[in-house]
Amino acid sequence: MSNPLDFTEKPTLLVVDDTPDNLSLMSGLLRGDYKVKLAHNGERALQIALGDAPPDLILLDIMMPEMDGYEVLRRLQADPRGRYIPVIFLTAMNAAEDEKIGLDLGAVDYISKPINPAIVLARVHNHLQLKLARDFLQNQNAFLEQEVAKRTREVVAIQDVTIRAMASLAETRDNETGNHIRRTQHYVKALAEHLAPHPRFSAELSPSNIESLFKSAPLHDIGKVGIPDRILLKPGKLDPDEFEIMKTHTTLGRDAIVHAELELGQSIPFLSYAKEIAYSHQEKWDGSGYPEGLSGEAIPLSARLMAVADVYDALISRRVYKPAFPHEKAVEIIRAGRGSHFDPDIVDGFLAIAERFQRIALQYADGDAAVAAEAERLAREFPLEHVAVAARN
Repeated sequence: MSNPLDFTEKPTLLVVDDTPDNLSLMSGLLRGDYKVKLAHNGERALQIALGDAPPDLILLDIMMPEMDGYEVLRRLQADPRGRYIPVIFLTAMNAAEDEKIGLDLGAVDYISKPINPAIVLARVHNHLQLKLARDFLQNQNAFLEQEVAKRTREVVAIQDVTIRAMASLAETRDNETGNHIRRTQHYVKALAEHLAPHPRFSAELSPSNIESLFKSAPLHDIGKVGIPDRILLKPGKLDPDEFEIMKTHTTLGRDAIVHAELELGQSIPFLSYAKEIAYSHQEKWDGSGYPEGLSGEAIPLSARLMAVADVYDALISRRVYKPAFPHEKAVEIIRAGRGSHFDPDIVDGFLAIAERFQRIALQYADGDAAVAAEAERLAREFPLEHVAVAARN
């Protein structure tokens, strides 16, 4: 019965020996079944073994001048190109201690001279089959790793598209929000990266957690799908009853994500952040926000980051209930909310990278020249102290 691991062509053997008669003997023995290359010293052996067409197996003499077999093997083992070529020592040194040295260095076998041709052929064949099996497994592992990486990329892509689709459900309810979800996503990432070294935040703001924040940020207003149009799109100020309904978007958003997590049957890090952000991004540092009136560090860090990002974008964007404000005025309003609306350290981080926020806003701008003109007009006509925080609460 044929071996399933047979080579498709003759394997190549490298025989290394400083004695011409030994090279001739081994060549005559092996060349019927194998391609045979010969090297009369260690230097030439390394040139062949580490060249463009390395052998499948090396038969290596130990006692050679200038560079003995042990040193040849050490150099092979030190080079990634030669590390996995099986080496059989073929030598007159037959003491157990000599054999142990060779095996410890990485040789796969040890044949004593004078040789028994049948033994040589059998051991060469066996070690070639072992190499073929090992190479097959390595190739399979490499293929599987590539497939896993490919599938992982596909899952991540599907995950990202799903998140964007879910977030867009809320955005399509208000045709003036444009690229709001994309801008806030990048604001949160920029702010988190800047604050990552801060002693208060370093434990939580690891690179992987920042990536999860980036993924979850678009879901902050998912609950708005449950708010009636007459309230969500009202151009004027909400009355108390309408405001109470508007406030429920935080709970609706959190509950929608909880339901999605239950459907999946497992907890996913970015969904944990999504729940925090959706439910708590309207909380305020001084406890005057909603839905629970949390204050200080009782508010999840993810929600505190989103609070700054969301308000900044609401300020610089036109809404049905307000015109856009210019970047400078938005920055001053957030500065004024330091310690009341917002975490003081997060505001300090925002102020340090405010220009980066502005670049993100420009990169993902909605492209309405009238909005920019209106913003400049407001900047001239209304002093800061008369400008209320424009984010619809």
